[in-house]
Amino acid sequence: MKHRSVFLILAALISGGICLAQTNQPAVVEDFKPSSVNQPDKQYPQVNSEGRVRVSISAPQALRVQFDIGAVKYDLTKDDKGVWIGECAPQDEGFHYYQLWVDGAAVPDPNSLYFYGASRWGSGIEIPAKDQDFYTLKNVPHGQVREHFYFSKSNNSMRHCFVYTPPDYDKDFNKRYPVLYLQHGGGEDETGWSNQGKANLIMDNLIAEGKARPFIIVMDNGTWRMPEQARPPRQGERPAGNWPPPGWADVFKKTLLEDIIPMIDANYRTLADQPHRAMAGLSMGGMQTRVVTLASPEKFSYVGIFSGGSISMEDIKTAPGFKEKIKLVFVSYGSRELENRRSAFGGDPKATTDSLKAVGMNTHFYVSPLTAHEWQSWRRSLHEFAPLLFKD
Repeated sequence: MKHRSVFLILAALISGGICLAQTNQPAVVEDFKPSSVNQPDKQYPQVNSEGRVRVSISAPQALRVQFDIGAVKYDLTKDDKGVWIGECAPQDEGFHYYQLWVDGAAVPDPNSLYFYGASRWGSGIEIPAKDQDFYTLKNVPHGQVREHFYFSKSNNSMRHCFVYTPPDYDKDFNKRYPVLYLQHGGGEDETGWSNQGKANLIMDNLIAEGKARPFIIVMDNGTWRMPEQARPPRQGERPAGNWPPPGWADVFKKTLLEDIIPMIDANYRTLADQPHRAMAGLSMGGMQTRVVTLASPEKFSYVGIFSGGSISMEDIKTAPGFKEKIKLVFVSYGSRELENRRSAFGGDPKATTDSLKAVGMNTHFYVSPLTAHEWQSWRRSLHEFAPLLFKD
C-alpha cells in the first residue's frame, strides 16, 4: 500500500512537472497571415507577429515531412486528410530560403514563389521587418530592370545580366549615368539582387527621397567552379591553407573587364570613366569585388563589400594606385555574423577598415542590427551604400 502511495505521488509529481514544463513553453501567437511571396491565392506559408513561419502541404502517402529553415528541421504533423502542418521558431526579419523534406527528399514548397539560392530554384519567405519601408513598393517614379543577353568573347558563349535603369532614363536621351556593378553571393545568380534583394525598389525610393544620385546598376552572374578536391571552410572552421584557391576570381574578372563593362558602355548611356564606376557585392560577390578592385583601381572609384571580408593595409601596399584612386571603401556585416567572423577567421573587419581611414582613405563601416549572413543585411547595406556614391 505504501509502495502504491509512493508511486501515485511520484506519478503526480512527474505529471505536474510535465504540465509545468508545457505551461512554461511560450504559446504560439495565432495571428498568422499569408506570406507576401506566396503564389497567387495560396494561404500557406503564413507568418505571425513573432516571425514564426507556418507551412502546410498535402502528402497523404508520406511517412515524415519536415520544414527546413535557418539550418534547422522542424517535424510537421499530419491530419486525418493527409495534410501536414507545422511551424518554426521565430526567424530574423527579412528574406529566408527554405525547403520541405518529404520522406527524405528535399523539395520546394508548391505554395511559395521560387528564388534562386543554394544553387537551385527553391522556396522563400519574407518575415516583415520594422524597417521594410525602404524597400516597399510605393507610388513613386520607378526605374526598369532590363534583361540583357550578350555574347562573351572571353568565354566564347552567350551570357545574361539584368540592368537597372533609373526612373527618368528614357526621358532625357542626352543624360548619362554612373554605373554600379553589383554582384550576388555563392549559390545565387544574376536574379538575386532584384528578386531577393529588391535593389530596384531600394533605388527608386532613395531617388524619390532625394537621398541618392540616379545611376545604373548591372547585375551579372559571377558563379565560379571550385577546383577538384577543394571545398569551402565549414561554418566556424578556419580555412585550410589558402581559401579561396589562388586565381578563383580570375575568370569573372576577365569577363567583367573585357566583356561586361564594354558591353554596358556600348549599349547604355553611361559615364564611361573611372570616377563614375563602382563595384560591390555580397558574400562571394564581395570577395570578387575585393579581388577585382584591388587589381584594377584604374577602373573603379567606389568599393562595397557586404559580408565578404575587408581590405587591409597589406592589400593596398601591394595594389599600386588603390589608395590614391579609390574614393570610398564601404564594408558591412550583419551583427549576428560579425562575432562569428572574428572568432572563425581571427580578424576584425572594422579594425581593418579603420586602419585605412587612419592613412587618409574614405571608409565606412556599417553593421545591420539583429541579422546574420542573410538578405536583410545586404538590403540594408545597399541602402546605406548607395547614397554615398558619385558625390562629385
